[in-house]
Amino acid sequence: MVQKNDTFSLRLKKIMPEVGENIKLARLRRGFSAALIAERANIATSTLWLIEKGSGSVSFGSYAKVLFVLGLEKDLLHLAKDDILGRKLQDAEILTKKRAPKRMIV
Repeated sequence: MVQKNDTFSLRLKKIMPEVGENIKLARLRRGFSAALIAERANIATSTLWLIEKGSGSVSFGSYAKVLFVLGLEKDLLHLAKDDILGRKLQDAEILTKKRAPKRMIV
């Protein structure tokens, strides 16, 4: 079996377990079992366990299904909402004027 290289950056490897822990805590606060959430999200219980560990091998869609089942789907709207760098780059391009074409001397 060929193993895939894990291309997650170090910062992402630190963030994902925290995301998984937050999802797990949200489930526990609601008093839901892992089996119930997995069933409602139409995923395997083992997939939910991977999500709660912050695994990068689980699809984003599975994370989204679990958030929906927990009633946290609106949290997805906050992803990349405040794209400060992107806005600065966009504004810089807007302010950059392109050169006028060279005039031919007649």
